[in-house]
Amino acid sequence: MPLARAAMYAKGVQIYIAPTADSRELWQSTIRHIAAEGRCFVLSCNQYVNKEMYPRDLAGYTELENLPEEMCPGGSAIVGPLGDYIKELVFGKEEILIADLDLRDIAYSQLND
Repeated sequence: MPLARAAMYAKGVQIYIAPTADSRELWQSTIRHIAAEGRCFVLSCNQYVNKEMYPRDLAGYTELENLPEEMCPGGSAIVGPLGDYIKELVFGKEEILIADLDLRDIAYSQLND
């Protein structure tokens, strides 16, 4: 993906959308890196899923029995162009992240090497 990102950076991407199902700490390092590397905002959404969200009569529900109660803990965040969190990570619940993004921060970040 580095070449795909480089192409997006070359086109002047300002807001990079990074959906994922990866809740590992490594993913947080990745989105912060993308923001700093591309000097862009990164919106990363991750699903929050627990067993209660599935109806018990769902075909294949028994396949969930050996999984933890919280199957995907979330981890959505909004990151600024210097790799800092604008909206901190959300784990353990459903939540909508809202932030006012000042696109001038992109230009300011390019002066801050």
